[in-house]
Amino acid sequence: MLILISDALDESLPKKLARFGEVTDDKSRLTEADVVIVRSKTKCTKEWIDRAGNLKLIIRGGVGLDNVDLEHAREKGIIVRNTPKASGIAVAELAFGLMLTTASLIIPAHEGMKEGNWLKKQLKRSELYGKTLCLVGMGNIATEMAKRAGAFGMNVVAYRRSGRPSEYADVRPTLEEAVKDADYVSLHLPLTDETRGMIDASVIEEMKDGATLINTGRAGTVDADAVKAALENGKLRAYATDVWPKDPPPEDYPLLHAPSVIMTPHIGANTKENQLRIGDEIVSIINEYVNGGVL
Repeated sequence: MLILISDALDESLPKKLARFGEVTDDKSRLTEADVVIVRSKTKCTKEWIDRAGNLKLIIRGGVGLDNVDLEHAREKGIIVRNTPKASGIAVAELAFGLMLTTASLIIPAHEGMKEGNWLKKQLKRSELYGKTLCLVGMGNIATEMAKRAGAFGMNVVAYRRSGRPSEYADVRPTLEEAVKDADYVSLHLPLTDETRGMIDASVIEEMKDGATLINTGRAGTVDADAVKAALENGKLRAYATDVWPKDPPPEDYPLLHAPSVIMTPHIGANTKENQLRIGDEIVSIINEYVNGGVL
């Protein structure tokens, strides 16, 4: 069996996979590969899948599967798996860090000090304690976020399309009901036809004036023009994001140039610990496949 590691993963992974067969990072061998492991850089399009004539299993090291043509993979009989449990802590910690950064004005305070400005009186911080956090989507990452918010004394509400309850959040029946009283709205959605542009002008209008929007899910779940307009007119206090329509984003992407935006370069899953967890999930998936388990 030939295993192709198509994107950057922890350097210990090839050795862990060697017991299953030959392991390579040579992308020219895609046509020979039985298993391909990707992150977000490799786009498993219809054309890509058609070139991989021997392919039986695609593993996406991470949560979202929007870089894989799932329908065409199914037509070809190719199994597609991801590693949804691995990234929960890493992404939740970044999302929480972004929320803390906006509340405590850490960036303007830091920049002021670097520029020789003592902004003690000008910068008015806000506490998270007693504030309401709305989680849109309630999977592994949002659950970890909710646990941390509870420890900070926040009220946690959520919207999940299934309506299924959570022990960590008060799940509301509609998105509008969930966001209406939130001081912070944190997005944890996959990108699908249903979620594309979900956070649009009408949803933002339902939000509390001066709320902060945090996105560590997928960039396409927000209407970028609507978010920019809300930042410009003060409806939103801030937008903090780690996700982009493509990596890196095009220069004309509206939120690159909007006011009160905090940006990170898609680093949510990039912790050493998480890379090891992703590798362990990948090993487990391949072991199950090799031993005839139901994937």
